[in-house]
Amino acid sequence: MSRAFTKEQDDAPIDIAERPISPHRNLVTPEGLKQIESEIATLQEQLHKASDEEDRETNARVARDLRYWTARRETAEVSVPDPDSDVVRFGMTVTIENDDGKAQTWKIVGEDEADAAHGKISHVSPVAVALFGKGVGDVITVNDKEWEITAIG
Repeated sequence: MSRAFTKEQDDAPIDIAERPISPHRNLVTPEGLKQIESEIATLQEQLHKASDEEDRETNARVARDLRYWTARRETAEVSVPDPDSDVVRFGMTVTIENDDGKAQTWKIVGEDEADAAHGKISHVSPVAVALFGKGVGDVITVNDKEWEITAIG
């Protein structure tokens, strides 16, 4: 009999690819660390529920995500900027303005915390990299536009 006509085994492993881990340092803000720990707690609850319900696909997906967040927790480096720093550092909020008077405010955070829609950019993003070490009055160029740093904090 052809294998095409046989029933798949119910105990066959479900192959879900691992989530890629960034090669960059895993810098996080204190809030970012709380976010990771909350994600781990939520996933542990979901894993327990999926195991109870014998939902193999959900179990595999949640276990994969739990491995990712556990790895991120193990490598997390909490970084808090010096409040007296006069140059841009990780964890700071920076306001930049272009020649047209358009202002943009960004908080530089860890990769897993980044959310541009809420004003949070990753420390490895081109904008953050251009900002590091600069102070108020300095100019950076991003996408062929010049932006002046008007405030840091």
